[in-house]
Amino acid sequence: MNPYVLTILLSSLGLGTVLTFASSHWLLAWMGLEINTLAIIPLMARQYHPRAVEATTKYFLTQATAAAMILFASTTNAWLVGEWDIQQLTHPIAVTTAMLALALKVGLAPVHFWLPEVLQGLDLTTGLILSTWQKLAPFALMLQVAPTVNSSLIVTLGLLSTLVGGWGGLNQTQLRKILAYSSIAHLGWMVLIMQFAPSLTLLSLIMYIIMTSSAFMTLKTNNSLTINALAISWTKAPTLAALAILVLLSLGGLPPLSGFMPKWLILQELTKQGLPTSATLAAMTALLSLYFYLRLCYAMTLTIWPNTLAATTPWRLDFTHTTLPLSLVTMLALGLLPLTPAVAALLNL
Repeated sequence: MNPYVLTILLSSLGLGTVLTFASSHWLLAWMGLEINTLAIIPLMARQYHPRAVEATTKYFLTQATAAAMILFASTTNAWLVGEWDIQQLTHPIAVTTAMLALALKVGLAPVHFWLPEVLQGLDLTTGLILSTWQKLAPFALMLQVAPTVNSSLIVTLGLLSTLVGGWGGLNQTQLRKILAYSSIAHLGWMVLIMQFAPSLTLLSLIMYIIMTSSAFMTLKTNNSLTINALAISWTKAPTLAALAILVLLSLGGLPPLSGFMPKWLILQELTKQGLPTSATLAAMTALLSLYFYLRLCYAMTLTIWPNTLAATTPWRLDFTHTTLPLSLVTMLALGLLPLTPAVAALLNL
């Protein structure tokens, strides 16, 4: 892609997100979301491949539907209440419609069906943008809308997403689909606590972005798209393969890795709020996710490519990838758990 065109598209991505962050009016927020969607579409379709075009079309249709629902919700609220302000979305029909539209935007269950299919059709770099940056603007709106939404709806969305995210990833062999279901499960955890402790939702989102970035960059460096392709990771970059396992376990939420921090604090907060059943169900669904992360670890370390001669060749070649961003996010994905007391004090938990 032409570097000038790429610069314009990436600038538009940033502009759309910042516009949504800065807006207090529904129309301005909607404009930000639309700029965001239109900026990523050429990036998604830049591979001249039927799967990429199909993924782009599916993404455009779902995002356009969600944007239309947001416009409908904000217009309904303006008509019934007389307010365009985001924080003044008070009418039950408008609030529920807006929440479901934002759930469709980010890919929460039960409106998650587009996300694994779209992610499967993209290359890993665009998939990383879709899984991280594209979640920021809708989440900013969700955090503002959440206080007026029925708490049963939010908890149901959260628990259903953690369950679908764990269940859906069990039978997958494509790594991009596994990461899509992982994304759905993590979004469920964030939404579950959104009404009770918004600061924890933000913490979870930051941790999710760090861990997912590390996972995508590792797969990009190894050029792995399927579970079978992971078997030659150790010959390409042995150190990276060892660290990638820890990143995957961190995504699963195992101590003493960074991914344990948000899950621990969320379960603690849910128990404090008198929701032990929801906390127990969320913890149980985390085991489903952990199973498919362990599958990836097993494929990476305990299986060997049948033809060792072909597999050892990449190890002798010069490493051409820039590894500084990967090193930084991997370090953060593994070593932030000791900061939990400081984070808890900072968030007044």
